[in-house]
Amino acid sequence: MKFTRQESQERLQETVSNGEPIIGAGAGTGISAKFAERGGVDLLIIYNSGRYRMNGRGSLAGLLPYGDANEIVVEMGHEVIPVVEDTPVLAGVNGTDPFREMDVFIEDLKHRGFSGVQNFPTVGLIDADSGFRQNLEETGMGYDKEVDMIQEAAEQDMLTCPYVFTEEQAREMAEVGADVIVSHMGLTTSGDIGAETSLDLETAADRVQAHHDAATAVDEDVMVICHGGPIAWPEDARYVLENTEGVVGFFGASSIERLPTEEAIENQAREFKEIDL
Repeated sequence: MKFTRQESQERLQETVSNGEPIIGAGAGTGISAKFAERGGVDLLIIYNSGRYRMNGRGSLAGLLPYGDANEIVVEMGHEVIPVVEDTPVLAGVNGTDPFREMDVFIEDLKHRGFSGVQNFPTVGLIDADSGFRQNLEETGMGYDKEVDMIQEAAEQDMLTCPYVFTEEQAREMAEVGADVIVSHMGLTTSGDIGAETSLDLETAADRVQAHHDAATAVDEDVMVICHGGPIAWPEDARYVLENTEGVVGFFGASSIERLPTEEAIENQAREFKEIDL
């Protein structure tokens, strides 16, 4: 483990004290991680959707049975961690995985150089009112397993930055010692493979605030940042941060590595193609 939980916490607290937002970045490739770090991000997060996203697939591929999510994050760690110089790297852990001894797996992640964890893939993205989600909860593969995973990681001295989708989940994660609550607004919009169905920014800001208030009512020291849905571009994040109180940052995955890559590669190819012979 490159950074202890306390070291990571102190770095994040210093960022906020300096009047800067905490910015986390998803890294589906080593080059994403390297240049996000050069851009000044505070956290780098690796999870299976990053691989699918940077292969041109929608991020929700990470929730479907296209591969072993926990094994993929280990493989991606080999690609990403060696090129990261001075930024905590978090592993997206599938906490509902019934084939892992979670305490052993988290200990292994520490030895591999991960400084923290996030709960991804997460059943929180599945509609709570759907029969599928209810059946997952009833058969031992529910969100409570993700809460247990976050608690285990905190007890093993890792930074914990869980996704939450409801006020109840925000309270649950705060109760087990989460360090940074990531208020998730759904699949990111914009770009070629982004979502089209989403909240509006005003509603998103209200929901982020509700998650913040629920978490800090349990632990006043927990940090809350926002992610996803209509919060796709820097101006979107700025709107949410300016229209909430106590929310201290933003986590971008598609927003930081997919959207700018789509534009940059297309525009660069077009410029080469426009050369006259």
